[in-house]
Amino acid sequence: MGVTASSRYRVFSDEQWARVEPLLPSNEGRRGHPFGDNRRVVEAIAYRYRTGIAWRDLPREPFGAWQTAWKRHRRYAADGTWDRVLARLLAEADAAGQVDWAVSVDATIARAHQHATNTTRPDQDTGAGSNHRDLPIERCEPAGHGIGRSRGGLTTKIHAAVDGRGRPLAAVITGGHRNDGALLATVLADIRVPRLAAGRPRTRPDAVIADKAYSAGIYRRALRARGIKVVVPEKSDEIAARKRRGARGGGPRGLDTIAYRGRNVVERHFALTKQWRGLATRYDKLAITYRAAVILAACITWSRV
Repeated sequence: MGVTASSRYRVFSDEQWARVEPLLPSNEGRRGHPFGDNRRVVEAIAYRYRTGIAWRDLPREPFGAWQTAWKRHRRYAADGTWDRVLARLLAEADAAGQVDWAVSVDATIARAHQHATNTTRPDQDTGAGSNHRDLPIERCEPAGHGIGRSRGGLTTKIHAAVDGRGRPLAAVITGGHRNDGALLATVLADIRVPRLAAGRPRTRPDAVIADKAYSAGIYRRALRARGIKVVVPEKSDEIAARKRRGARGGGPRGLDTIAYRGRNVVERHFALTKQWRGLATRYDKLAITYRAAVILAACITWSRV
């Protein structure tokens, strides 16, 4: 896609693309036809998810054959390309002191379209798949394809962690019926920001800010064991149970109310994510291809930093 293409079809500015393109797989040592115009294909993938159209309906001008865009997306989803791109962008931002490590965690529901659900699934989704960094593809896709039955019917859930400015650090896909708090450890484990210089990747936030779905004692203890500040309000039934136990119930759980005001950044992140119609409604049969689009959107966000 040339620089003269209509902005209607583009999500990357020239400056953003200059940062992202060197991080994509090269053609060196690859058998078969060399990759075509990387920018045209990646813009095609983003356009498909922004608009929510079927792959076959991608405009041939300016995107070329729809099969090329689909196959590239499938390849990048399987080999974790966008995870590696995001890791590099996060590393650069962290080295420049631009990551706010007061992390907000939450989840949002997306309705699964019938095109995503006409596949064999177990009665209960097994939960989250891998983030594709180290495992072969057959071990990355969750058994239930990240689709479960909740009050809204067949749904999928995006569990996300964002920094203090609402920019995504991690994303996990599960069935819509999965409990938010039960996936807290999995979401935090997906935060992995490499160092540009020597040293281990950063994986520990300064604080975790979350709503009452994450208020159980087991989650609080796990966070404190890692030295992470807990900014989560108590549920009313937990307060009543603690009072009934008297001195054995302990004192009130401390809550940094000023820090908790910042929790809405994760809600704003979901609002922006769902401006892409292909993410607001899930059309993908595979959880890994749906998640790859979520991570692509995250890469676009961090390429602006």
